[in-house]
Formats: sequence, structure tokens, C-alpha cells
Amino acid sequence: MVAERRDPRRTGARRLRLRAEDADDLAVISACLQDAVTSRAQMRWQQKERRFALLLNRYRWEKQGGERIRAGLHFDGVEKVVTRDLEGVGPDQVLSLLAIASSGREEGRARITLVFAGGPLVRLEAECIDASLNDIGEGWMTPRHPDHGEDAATGRDGEGR
Repeated sequence: MVAERRDPRRTGARRLRLRAEDADDLAVISACLQDAVTSRAQMRWQQKERRFALLLNRYRWEKQGGERIRAGLHFDGVEKVVTRDLEGVGPDQVLSLLAIASSGREEGRARITLVFAGGPLVRLEAECIDASLNDIGEGWMTPRHPDHGEDAATGRDGEGR
């Protein structure tokens, strides 16, 4: 399920290319995208193609030194998209992804939920879990590192160490 691809333009640079076809695979993608940031403007439901896609800036947990990279995530076979608490979020307001959760539905169908900090959710009703995550371009150093220490337990923003 997990595959890394070496970027031929950069010596030593690796990009993630992940595919999820079940809940365990999706948990790996969720872990890789923890603390990724996006906005409503970067999300699209292509109803005719039955695809939900978004662009994110993900924190590269697999690298040391504090780096982010642009990534594309898409889900295929999506029949319905429901949002909660996104109406009041501006199109360019930063949303921090906490997790991607999945649960089964009747007849083997899937419910996939993207959970963002502060409460917004995007729920996808799909035929099955069919997701792909691909890093895009080159990474860049960031002075801001996600922090899930004591501040996370108290509900204060731990970002910015």
C-alpha cells in the first residue's frame, strides 16, 4: 500500500504516493496528513466524476527538520458530500486536518469523514474506500512545527513552537 517515489530532480528527495482501499490503508494516509493545512477554496467535489479532491500542505512527519510539501488527495466513487460547520469558514481561511476516519455502511459502502480543528467536518458517502495521496513538487522548510504536547490536551493551540 505505501510507496515512496524518489524525485529525479532532487538527490535524496522522496515523495509519498499512497493508495487506500480499506480502513487500515486510510489510517496510514490519515497519519501522514495529520496537521496538513488546506482551505475550502482547495476542495472540490466533482459530482459528475464522483470524485472529491483537495490540495493540502502536509507536514512531512517522515523527515527531520520541519518541512512541508504540497499534496493532492482524492477519493473516487463518492456519491454524496455533506459538510458541517464549514458555512462560516471563509474560502481562504486555513483549515488544519486532524484526522480522516472511516466507518462501514450497509452493503459494504463507506462513510469517510475529514475532521478539521475547531469542529468543521467533511463527510463522504462512497461506494467503497478508494483514495490516493500524492506529494506534488518540492518540500520547503517551515519554522512552525505541530505540537501535540500539553497544550493539545488543554485545548490551546500548540502550533508554533
